Amino acid sequence: MMELLKKLTYILFMLFLISLISFLAIHAAPNSFFGAGELNPNMTPAAINALKAVYGLDKPLHVQYFDWILNISRLNFGISFVSGQDVTSEILKRLPITLIMNITALLSVFALSLYLGVKAALNYEKKSDYLIRQISLISFSMPSFYLALLFIIFFSTTLDIFPIAGLHSIEPKGGVNYYLDMAWHLVLPVGVMIFVGLGSMIIYVRSLTLEILKSDYYYFALSRGIEKKELLRYYILPNLLPPIVTLLGLSLPGLIGGSVILESIFGIEGMGQLFYMSAMSRDYPIIMGTLMITAFLTLVGNMVADVILLKLNPYMKRN
Repeated sequence: MMELLKKLTYILFMLFLISLISFLAIHAAPNSFFGAGELNPNMTPAAINALKAVYGLDKPLHVQYFDWILNISRLNFGISFVSGQDVTSEILKRLPITLIMNITALLSVFALSLYLGVKAALNYEKKSDYLIRQISLISFSMPSFYLALLFIIFFSTTLDIFPIAGLHSIEPKGGVNYYLDMAWHLVLPVGVMIFVGLGSMIIYVRSLTLEILKSDYYYFALSRGIEKKELLRYYILPNLLPPIVTLLGLSLPGLIGGSVILESIFGIEGMGQLFYMSAMSRDYPIIMGTLMITAFLTLVGNMVADVILLKLNPYMKRN
């Protein structure tokens, strides 16, 4: 119980620190959302000041911050400068599709890289090892936007298999067909995310597996005549999973903003595209709301990764 309270206290403290730094950094940035209005001859200074008063930007900076903290404690992130809509509803409208895309890609990369990395290490310097290494190097060096354009040209324009952009057809069908249609539209963007993410993970898993294969305990188990399946299950995988889970925990920040380019190319209205458009238009409420949700998911994800690591290795000592 005490450990849980320590974790929650740590999360709250880090959220406060992140919110303070982000708030000061955003307000210290040059230009503002009202910069275009100040250049408009039809906008009088009185009208601009009245607009700032509506959003509470006429108050001192520390008052704005504490008002904002009080609001987000009630899950109220304010009103968007651009759309005039509630920030919470804007984020919740776009968050599910981004999470679906990134979680699917993350789990697929984890499973495929684990299989291919171990296979490459077990077949060291053989044809399969060489082929997997070449695939991982291509993946590692391939820009996501370039691969996305190649996929669109080949699979959408030339072969006409997958749709070019969007989440649904012009006339989306109801029921199960609605979600099948959405899944069909997500094949290309998620496929790009999986392929681009495989490279570094395969190399990492392969190198870890090679270290395990050189270890004394593996040689001892091998000398006892233990079968390959049991060696994989009881000696290789248990020692591979902790560092991989840690790496996946560090990858969690990309679940929100990591697909900005792909969402723009494929016309998907997700969190990445929302954050980019908000940053370009200086929409402070949406920027801060996105940053706080990203920070919260990252901290909670790292806590979950710690719990999983303790389950995988009960002898790990807590600091």
